[in-house]
Amino acid sequence: MAELTNPERRMLRALQSRDSNWTLQEVLESCNWDDQAIAVSAGHGLANHGLVKMNESSKLDVILGSEGESAAVNGLLEARLWNYIKKNQNVTMNDISSNFERHEAGPGIGLLKGLGVNIEGGKFSCDNAELVTKKIAERTDFIMSPSIESPLIEHFKGRKNLIEIVEAVTRTWKITPKGMAISSDDLKEVIQIAEITPELLQGDSWKNAEFRPYDVSLEASMPRSGKSHPMQSLIERIRSIFLEMGFSEIVDDYVQTAGWNMDALFIPQDHPAREMQDTFYLDEPKEINLDPSLLNNWKNIHEHGGDTESTGWGGEFSEEISQKGLLRTHTTVNTIQYLAENPTEPCRVFAIDRVFRKESIDRTHLPEFHQIEGIIMEPGANLGMLVTTLKTFYQKMGYPEVRVRPAYFPYTEPSLEVEVKWRGKWLELGGAGIFRPEVTEPLGIKDPVCAWGMGLERLAMLVLGLDDIRQLYISDLEWLRNQPIL
Repeated sequence: MAELTNPERRMLRALQSRDSNWTLQEVLESCNWDDQAIAVSAGHGLANHGLVKMNESSKLDVILGSEGESAAVNGLLEARLWNYIKKNQNVTMNDISSNFERHEAGPGIGLLKGLGVNIEGGKFSCDNAELVTKKIAERTDFIMSPSIESPLIEHFKGRKNLIEIVEAVTRTWKITPKGMAISSDDLKEVIQIAEITPELLQGDSWKNAEFRPYDVSLEASMPRSGKSHPMQSLIERIRSIFLEMGFSEIVDDYVQTAGWNMDALFIPQDHPAREMQDTFYLDEPKEINLDPSLLNNWKNIHEHGGDTESTGWGGEFSEEISQKGLLRTHTTVNTIQYLAENPTEPCRVFAIDRVFRKESIDRTHLPEFHQIEGIIMEPGANLGMLVTTLKTFYQKMGYPEVRVRPAYFPYTEPSLEVEVKWRGKWLELGGAGIFRPEVTEPLGIKDPVCAWGMGLERLAMLVLGLDDIRQLYISDLEWLRNQPIL
């Protein structure tokens, strides 16, 4: 019986002693095993060989969860609160908050209200204290001895981690005539070898051992190999496209000043985007010093347009506001600084990085997300070059139908919005334009600058077919395994 494992041999040898049903506990005791998994596995193997007949039955049962086990020792939350109220005179909400954990007070009061306890003016009262005590005692009895048949089962199923509904499986085994006919000499336990290794062949132990057979017709589990997160894969894909198109990548800091983040882009200092509801201003560093000459250039541009033939925004420019520390709200803050450091060198650069805004979290918004940013600065750069570059990028991404339409942004003129056709509809994916003179001239930039930006998460939703941006950041391993390699 070389095809039988040693546990199967031991179990069959035990079952041959009695032609009747064997319970799991009887098998464990007869075979001198402590692990149920060994007995169940051996039983399945013998049943597959037709040497035993296995019967299975299952039923639902209830066991205590982590909170239930704690309640069995310390008491249910409503029981502890009720006992405290009964033992003390004129208990108020402040007393509850002072003597119970913050995460217990609110839910506990809700449980007591459901039992008939009233709260008026911050004080507790009850019309039928005996009924409350009786109901809490019934709940306590359930926790001490949970039963699937109890009418309280629905109540406790609605409370987190107090109980768990499990399926209890009962198995019995009975030897078949085929199993009874096997000689006990064939059921002796021997050394069995499942894998041939160089170390094994160097000795002599294999000569008297049995080799486990392999059934090559059985289905094998598919190997699971690691792969990049779909967001990271998309970033790498976009990065490779830009590099292929002759662009260079730039990376810079998350912490910036309001000056570089907004003033440099000719965004007025009273613009709604500067308010606290849109921007994360910092307490540390609260202020970052900037070059006085740079501040003076921005001041001239904002107040009266400087030498650009613009009228500016008027009003009074505040250097204090300009030097406030914040988390960048877009990646353009980094490309504009790159241009300021290299005002005369033609360049084609891009960035794919995180930005931060005070957004309410929903299926299309997050307070932390990614932006894709690109600029071209060279003599003769123009709107036609910008549109052609954008169409080429999206075609390489797999979206050949691209169109642009007029738009407005404070720091570009003309300005465009870029749309691609997806599932028969035009979807807006980003903005683009040519930097205004009010942006470039204070930094000493003489050549035209084509610029564009788009949200990476929105593009990811398009590529992956998602309707909720939050799915990208949920650690759902099954969903991640099923994502295509981008």
